[in-house]
Amino acid sequence: MKATIATTPGGPEALSLEDVPAPVPGAEDVVMRITAAGVNRADVLQREGRYPPPPGAPDWPGLEAAGVVESAPASSPWTPGERVCALLPGGGYAEHAAVHASLLLPVPDGVTDVEAASLVEAACTVVSNLDAAHARAGETILVHGGSGGVGTAAIQIAKARGLRVLTTAGGPERVRRCLELGADAAFDHRADDWAAGVRELGGADVVLDVVGAAYLASNVAALRTGGRLVVIGMQRGRRGELDLGALLARRASVIGTTLRARPLAERAAIVARVREEVWPLVPDRVRPVVHATFPLARAADAHRALEAGEVFGKIVLTVG
Repeated sequence: MKATIATTPGGPEALSLEDVPAPVPGAEDVVMRITAAGVNRADVLQREGRYPPPPGAPDWPGLEAAGVVESAPASSPWTPGERVCALLPGGGYAEHAAVHASLLLPVPDGVTDVEAASLVEAACTVVSNLDAAHARAGETILVHGGSGGVGTAAIQIAKARGLRVLTTAGGPERVRRCLELGADAAFDHRADDWAAGVRELGGADVVLDVVGAAYLASNVAALRTGGRLVVIGMQRGRRGELDLGALLARRASVIGTTLRARPLAERAAIVARVREEVWPLVPDRVRPVVHATFPLARAADAHRALEAGEVFGKIVLTVG
């Protein structure tokens, strides 16, 4: 089969379409024919050699995909021909994948494969981190990167949970589109003092942060008493200085989480939560946001587009 792999760590030009062995399913694996695969910043890190796949995962990137079941074990609830999407530990940039049955979801009614492939990883990330923060209806959440794949999903899912949603995005057009998605207030991080703006609105009970070290002090300053800062990314640094006095004064918490490296049972539980909580809201209250599509052979161009910083929502690779 064909897969897009990084032959050596490097820039987007390191990606090329190659022949690779077809997946060999385990006893509880479903083999899916992939029609679309989401592109995530974790894929860029893997391409650069800074985020290796976990043991047993394919060498090529891809944390989410949609397609059709080709084969399934007799004990599986899935049957050949069903439209499915999947949370993957890797391997989505290919024509086929072997996926543990517990990591599959049905493609929601009224949603294309491209849209489904754009939503799985983001929805799982958002739900797992809202749960980690014990976010409750009536609280205020600040979502950084509201124009990104996780951010666009977080705005909608948090709003559906009954939270007041504040967000940051780069530029007035992105701010406007975040408000259209349901954010109650949005700040242009290129021009606004967003931390002061959040404090003027009463502060945040939860901050969902993809930025990392560069925002650490401002995030703590934006928290209400008892607030929770959840760090899910390090786009602008992994080491920062934390004012413990400010943290203690707010009786606040800093929580760090990952998704890909979790044990199978934990990932399966998150997928089940997404199916129960988010999937009934798709597409009426939680709409997949797809910025652009590229064929699998042009994965390098997809990565260039993502790294240019002008994407709103997700980029998706189409396969076949």
